[in-house]
Amino acid sequence: MTRVFGLAGWSGSGKTTLVTRLIPALLRKGVSVSTVKHAHQEFDIDQPGKDSYQHRQAGAREVLISSSARWALMHESRGAEKPVLADLLRHMSPVDLVIVEGFKREPFPKLEVYRASVGKPLLYPDDPDIVALASDAPVARLPLPFLALADADAIALFIIEQCGLEAVHGAAQR
Repeated sequence: MTRVFGLAGWSGSGKTTLVTRLIPALLRKGVSVSTVKHAHQEFDIDQPGKDSYQHRQAGAREVLISSSARWALMHESRGAEKPVLADLLRHMSPVDLVIVEGFKREPFPKLEVYRASVGKPLLYPDDPDIVALASDAPVARLPLPFLALADADAIALFIIEQCGLEAVHGAAQR
């Protein structure tokens, strides 16, 4: 069973930087990882002029592009309702853990990534799914586990424990 764990925080708080440091830390502990990233604006991973772009522009609902190095499936919503996380996860191959950046209004355990320098308030306690806080400086009187934002190994261990993955991979992976 794939476990899902999220990173929530304001823009500029360091979520993406943390994800790129967490992935290798989790892999070193034997945890297979995939990610889901929510984008707030329209985005395009394809390049104008390429065949796959032309297929999509012509109206194809899905375009799968493949090479010996990788494959990608692009799905055009074409005005359909925005998908929920559970629908997107069904398209992914099985792994031990999916780290989600975004989808903060959906119910799954999350680590809040917080930097006071961003100038925004904490998301906790307004988000009941936040189970811990990672920051670059201590935060006063918080009834949640606190993790140093710079310590990706400690955050990886917290996520492993939170998701019950230590039972899958054993304490020897620590």
